[in-house]
Amino acid sequence: MTPPRIRALALCVFHYQGRILVNRFDDPVTGRCMYRPLGGGIEFGETSAQAIVREIHEELDLPIDHLRLLGTLESLFVYNDKPGHEIVRVYDGQFTDPSRYEQPHLDGHESNGAPFRATWQGSSSFTDESPLVPQGLQSLLQSAGLLD
Repeated sequence: MTPPRIRALALCVFHYQGRILVNRFDDPVTGRCMYRPLGGGIEFGETSAQAIVREIHEELDLPIDHLRLLGTLESLFVYNDKPGHEIVRVYDGQFTDPSRYEQPHLDGHESNGAPFRATWQGSSSFTDESPLVPQGLQSLLQSAGLLD
């Protein structure tokens, strides 16, 4: 059994007109729906900003720029009946192709090849039953004026 560890993660919100780009997923054990911005693990030897650029390229095959660090969150959670602990660097960024903001969704794929569909969502999409994760992210984005 692998010992528990703290995971370093970088996420990017890509805000547009009071909405952010998120991936919807369900906990396989509880069935609870959650939303999370795109991004992923920070690899040894790369900065969190470099991780965002790499992750978005791997997931969406799109170039980005104008990354701006919004803050850092610490997340303790249970997913798939297993405890998790993450330190999350949260960024805002921009797609170099502005037409991406006019699309209702962007199709991508996880590192394991599983497809996903990222959609633009406003704060009314996030509830106690289907939250924006990690915890504290919605407050951070609202205080920064990036989420309605």
